[in-house]
Amino acid sequence: MFLAERKTMEEFRTDLQERECAGATVAKYMHDVGMLVSFCGGEIADKATLIAFKKHLQEEEYAPSSVNSMLAAVNRFVEFAGHPEWKLRYLKAPRSTFCGRERELTRQDYEQLVHAAKERGNERLELLVQTICATGIRVSEVRAVTVESLHRGQAEIRNKGRIRVILLPGKLCKTLLKYCEKRGITEGQVFVTRTGRPLDRSNIWKMMKQLAARTRVSAGKVFPHNLRHLFARTYYRTYKDIVRLADILGHASIDTTRIYTTRTGTEQQRQIERLPLLL
Repeated sequence: MFLAERKTMEEFRTDLQERECAGATVAKYMHDVGMLVSFCGGEIADKATLIAFKKHLQEEEYAPSSVNSMLAAVNRFVEFAGHPEWKLRYLKAPRSTFCGRERELTRQDYEQLVHAAKERGNERLELLVQTICATGIRVSEVRAVTVESLHRGQAEIRNKGRIRVILLPGKLCKTLLKYCEKRGITEGQVFVTRTGRPLDRSNIWKMMKQLAARTRVSAGKVFPHNLRHLFARTYYRTYKDIVRLADILGHASIDTTRIYTTRTGTEQQRQIERLPLLL
């Protein structure tokens, strides 16, 4: 039996930070464990309490993926609290063989976004969108694109003690160096605010949503990570090398990469229609 008191929660936060978890991960875990604490009134008596919480999430009709993400936080918490035997099993959910067309950012959508930014005279946003899409980097990794990295033709991503090298296309490097020269950016990060501060996740999300409003592209498709998905699909369709793609994207598991290469239902339907099996 243990109480999830404030001290315990703060110690858990410290433990996550010392493990070098990303800030967003720490916030997510603290939020999810907070839901558990509220559900059980602060006292986690045994594994049955956790099982009841898991059942509660299912009854509230959370998606299996959402439930599993919360269980990941719960399992990390009980392990931290010294009860690894209380860890819960994740839900088994069938993996969809195709993604929804309403969420897929197409090449045509991408071109509309770039052209819209260009028409507005927003060269920074125009180049930012192209940089994410042409390299497959995460929005949090935009900071790795520096003047120095453009001269080297590659950027280094440091995360949890690991270093991943991102190769930057020569054409992109030349274009960004010209942009930096015009803006008087001689060193450090390329994508900065008017005051010289690095663009963060919220800046980029807001700019992309504003850009979507000026096009016919559905706002539900327009977010930085969808540019990464477009890169992954384009790379896989061109080279059919999922192992190399996993390395480029920085995935520890190819199963994660498969999500990025999932085709739309319409595309799979078209392939099935072409099979010469009906007489």
